Amino acid sequence: MARYSKKTLFLILCIMGLFAILSSTMSKNPVLKPFATSLDAPTDLIGLVASASTIPGILISLPAASLSDVVGRRKMLVISAVVFASAPFLYLFIDSWWQLIPIRFYHGFATAIFVPVSEAAISEAFPTKRGERVAIFSSVTAIGRASAPFLGGYILFLTNYGYSTLYLSVGVAGVAALIVGLFFFSENKPEKNQTVKTRVFAGRMLSDWANIARNRSIQIVSLIQACQYYVFGAVEFFLVGYMLEVAKIDPLSIGTIMGSQIIALIASRPIMGKISDKIGREKPIIIGSIVSGLILAVFPFTADFSVLLLLSIGYGLGFSTVTSSTSPLTCEIAPQKMSGTSLGFLSTMMDIGQTLGPIISGLVLAVSAQYTTLFISLSIILVVSAVIFFMNMISKKLVTGSVKS
Repeated sequence: MARYSKKTLFLILCIMGLFAILSSTMSKNPVLKPFATSLDAPTDLIGLVASASTIPGILISLPAASLSDVVGRRKMLVISAVVFASAPFLYLFIDSWWQLIPIRFYHGFATAIFVPVSEAAISEAFPTKRGERVAIFSSVTAIGRASAPFLGGYILFLTNYGYSTLYLSVGVAGVAALIVGLFFFSENKPEKNQTVKTRVFAGRMLSDWANIARNRSIQIVSLIQACQYYVFGAVEFFLVGYMLEVAKIDPLSIGTIMGSQIIALIASRPIMGKISDKIGREKPIIIGSIVSGLILAVFPFTADFSVLLLLSIGYGLGFSTVTSSTSPLTCEIAPQKMSGTSLGFLSTMMDIGQTLGPIISGLVLAVSAQYTTLFISLSIILVVSAVIFFMNMISKKLVTGSVKS
């Protein structure tokens, strides 16, 4: 990619990712729900506020990953860093709930570009250590994701819900990501893929998209990924609402519960990845989906801090078990030359799920007026997705025999 060594580029990506994901996560967890409520957001539309940032992922994750093959990974990553740095300061000017939607939409472009392009860059730089390096990168960004609820909850606690102070802090982290990302501009040597003619590239890109769309194995793995993030997006938003409105837990405790969930994810992901290397990707996907589903069904039946903390950690472990296997399985199924496109497609499906989760869950909550109905619906989705995956595995429609370490 550049005159930098591969290790230096990897370090830049990790540091950039740490600040970037810290910033984007702290802008929503645990602040977005109470902030939207304070602006009198309608209950039946509040899920749209939560999902607005994931819609760009549906629109551009796949094109961005493919485009980075032509214009270079570096330029796309710096573009994402500019969004990370600028979006947080827009929240300071909000005085009506609907204004959250366009700002969240703009903010979503940052992660939509950054994640698939970063994974493509790492996969390209470390072809023989792809799984290991992507896992390390994911763990580093997850540290930022885990720190966000603690830091955000602490800021809200100290400032008595001082939203301006919190979003200023979000902006500082975003600017830090941009400063690190500017290192990508220091090398002006054109990347070899930039010489590809636009027409040739467009034809190849469309061909790759068609091949991915016809690959039943990738479709099924992507379905699992979409279901996981459908539920994750809903849990991330509405679990905070449940604890705030029903359990009556203070913001610092809410931040602790939500942050512990991400810590469990970080700590278990490398372990789960190694386990899937040994026993295959299918068993962790099935077991993780079922365990997560059962845990979600218990959430609305307790208001105890300790129980909610344990359940949140358990859900994080189950989520990690599944998602530590989906990306490697996708890379192993897809042809090597299409690894970037396949990851972009997986990311697109992930964002579709994460977008629909809060929207549909908001409607479920508005109609039923019960968090019990909401969480049980999420539980059913995970269990059913596990059954679908299992049935396809048994019928040998999902190609798993080629998955080897």
